[in-house]
Amino acid sequence: MDYNIAKPSPLLSNYVKHYWTLNNCMSIGEVHTQRIVPNGLIELIFYLDKKPVSTDNSKPITETSTLTGHLREYYDIKVSGKLSLFSIIFKPYGLSAFLNIPCNEFYNQNVPLRFILKSSVEPLEDKLYEANSFSQRVSVVESFLLEILKKRSTDYHLKRIENSFRIIDGSNGEIGIDALASQACFSRKQFERTFTQLVGSTPKKLLKTVRFQRAIHLKSKMKDVTLTELAYLCGYYDQSHMTNDFYKLSGLTPKDFFNGCESFSDYFN
Repeated sequence: MDYNIAKPSPLLSNYVKHYWTLNNCMSIGEVHTQRIVPNGLIELIFYLDKKPVSTDNSKPITETSTLTGHLREYYDIKVSGKLSLFSIIFKPYGLSAFLNIPCNEFYNQNVPLRFILKSSVEPLEDKLYEANSFSQRVSVVESFLLEILKKRSTDYHLKRIENSFRIIDGSNGEIGIDALASQACFSRKQFERTFTQLVGSTPKKLLKTVRFQRAIHLKSKMKDVTLTELAYLCGYYDQSHMTNDFYKLSGLTPKDFFNGCESFSDYFN
């Protein structure tokens, strides 16, 4: 298996979290099932070989270039044969810097990129196919994204939401919506509407995802922490509250999740 990850250039670092690539070839007849859980990030994946199969009919993977918006719940994908992909991971609000479409249009969906960017997608896919290395593909997508940024003016509201995420991250997600609205100089109603359009999820649902990801992150760092202690550290009312959120977001109890899944947080790593 060939796996690589790279950070964006400084001009894109406010919007892009990182790029990553995976090249893997399964044995004949072998099928791997991967559970996808909400991670508080938006992802654009370019499948350069065979595409995986989604087990959720509402989130099909039908195109070479697929945008996954903020997720409400988990789903599984089945991987077989040769898998080769290149991915752009956007910060929670980052995609809005490149699109004129409200990001809540992509909520809990896998959307073909050609539905959004139309004629510019095919030339981009061709360049990614022709690239001979991960670094070349990073250069291709960075040039593409920077060209879009040049044509767009700075969105004042996006800067305010960007600052909201500095507060969210600084508090590990343990902050109320009223406090975030006040810091952004919005009424609560204005904040919720603007946040939902620019991020693609409501503040309440996003904060729930951040708390879930925080629990995964802490467990990866503190192997011996009990579930009761973990619930307390992550701001859950009690262990039952954490169990309820884990089941909704991952389909598993915390115990089953940590026993069967890798404790790695995409949001906090």
